[in-house]
Amino acid sequence: MTNTEIAKKVIDALGGRENVRSVAHCATRLRVMVKDEAKIDKNTIENLEKVQGAFFNSGQYQIIFGTGTVNKMYDEVVALGLPTSSKDEMKAEAAQQGNWFQRAIRTFGDVFVPIIPVIVATGLFMGLRGLLGALGYTLPDDLNTYSGILTDTAFIILPGLVVWSTFRVFGGNPAVGIVLGMMLVSGSLPNAWAVASGGDVTAQTFFGFIPVVGLQGSVLPAFVIGLLGAKFEKAVRKVVPDVLDLLVTPFVTLLVMSILGLFVIGPVFHVVENYILAGTKAILALPFGLAGLIIGGVHQLIVVSGVHHIFNLLEIQLLASDKANPFNAIITAAMTAQGAATVAVGVKTKDAKLKALAFPAALSAFLGITEPAIFGVNLRFRKPFFLSLAAGAVGGALASILGLAATGSGITIIPGTMLYLNGQLPQYLLMVAVSFALGFALTYFFGYEDETKAEAAETSHLVSEATEGTVKTQPAVSAAPATPASKEETIVSPLAGTAVALTSVSDPVFASEAMGKGIAIKPTENTVYAPADGVVTIAFETGHAYGIKTDAGAEILIHIGIDTVSMDGNGFDQKVKADQRVKAGDVLGTFDAAKIAAAGLDDTTMVIVTNTADYAEVTPVAEGAVAVGANLINVK
Repeated sequence: MTNTEIAKKVIDALGGRENVRSVAHCATRLRVMVKDEAKIDKNTIENLEKVQGAFFNSGQYQIIFGTGTVNKMYDEVVALGLPTSSKDEMKAEAAQQGNWFQRAIRTFGDVFVPIIPVIVATGLFMGLRGLLGALGYTLPDDLNTYSGILTDTAFIILPGLVVWSTFRVFGGNPAVGIVLGMMLVSGSLPNAWAVASGGDVTAQTFFGFIPVVGLQGSVLPAFVIGLLGAKFEKAVRKVVPDVLDLLVTPFVTLLVMSILGLFVIGPVFHVVENYILAGTKAILALPFGLAGLIIGGVHQLIVVSGVHHIFNLLEIQLLASDKANPFNAIITAAMTAQGAATVAVGVKTKDAKLKALAFPAALSAFLGITEPAIFGVNLRFRKPFFLSLAAGAVGGALASILGLAATGSGITIIPGTMLYLNGQLPQYLLMVAVSFALGFALTYFFGYEDETKAEAAETSHLVSEATEGTVKTQPAVSAAPATPASKEETIVSPLAGTAVALTSVSDPVFASEAMGKGIAIKPTENTVYAPADGVVTIAFETGHAYGIKTDAGAEILIHIGIDTVSMDGNGFDQKVKADQRVKAGDVLGTFDAAKIAAAGLDDTTMVIVTNTADYAEVTPVAEGAVAVGANLINVK
């Protein structure tokens, strides 16, 4: 089938030209905005020649064609009449997709996800301190003070972090946001925790009738202040002359919003937050493990719906209030069962291609990312998914009965172990073992037979995918080489950083290895070098991705960051062009990690052998810190 014929079938399966708002592409995927998702024939698209998978993400229907091929398919669909758009236009349009509730929850995610790494680190510090206490070791006074700094600071300044992130998401000046947020926890105000303890410290009365305290540990008031503050700042900027903007806009914003924040929004929403927190605790305290049973049973359904970011708000509130997070253990049970069901499918199937997808997807789940397992395997065959929900419910109930509560949030299962070092580790491991055993056993004995694959292909389109992170991948790799193997060689690292398993990255397409096997690197420097002698096959003007075909035959994709195509080249400087010959160590380009972080994106860089099927083995060999030029991947 020619590219033109494939393009025509893609357009027809998308519901025709009239159903397409716009189309763009990145290094590996055709990104399509559609008017009516229900008109897409997803099953047809996923089974088209050259299509390696398709999924919804951020309101876009993304069709994976792979490096090189995607450029040709983009040209074909545009030539056939599909409208184009810039990355910024598509990103803005994607932000409006979904119903109001999905958009609101997605916004919560955008605000709180950048804060989670700090909460994770704080939780690990708390776990380590708890471990020392469980071992009977008492810290000296100076080290005890230092450990308190490590474990308390993030929650003391939490409103500052929330206001900063909210300003960033809603288009305000983040610097103004963080100053406004820190005003809410000023040392001049009575400490909220000291007032709540009922000691000698009381609220300070302003204007004779407004009781005011610091908002240490508050989340909801800070979010509302950040939301209104960002919108107010933008409104002020529209009416202030440019020549006065630097002086007037931040002054007026801080003055007005500090008054509203301290005397109106803060007191009112602090009460609302306390009611939400009390209700959450009441649900979690239901007897006989009912809370865990319900939440553990529906959590992965909530992931499918795309509104699971609501847990970020609740978890951070619980940690700020009690330094304990019962949600984490329940969610861990649900995710463990999901991964176990995927393992069972991989063990039972005789299909080499399905095995090649199932085991990496399961590993990704056990590292905390279940989308590849859900949409790449379990939902395709339906029974594994629903049986894993039952296993997750039982595991969640056990977590509640055992009273498990993490010292942090954001990490689960294997890395989440570090959040239970304060004397809870045996109970945590028991809960994980039960969840895994049930998820595996139910799926192995009742949930999967190879004969159901054809039926799954016919019925998988019935599963709704109108949410973020939804992915159905048809892996581009197989257990045996499809063509005579290229020459054996070792790919070296194109940048300095820390090696990360590809299956653990947060992009489900890369994590499921649909694009090929490889490794990821969390960069510590900002220059990307050629990993071998060869020819540049891809050099995007956006500078976020490069493709190289080595002289020995390996086709390498270097993808800087996740969803960084949306930055439209801002922060990236491309140094090479397509068809240019390079030697190992030549500079391909540079990037600004600070700008990637400011955009709320992850700079983890993927190095993938896209022609994995041409090799008998593609083996990552790097661990821990890697330098430029260090051995990264062996292919043979």
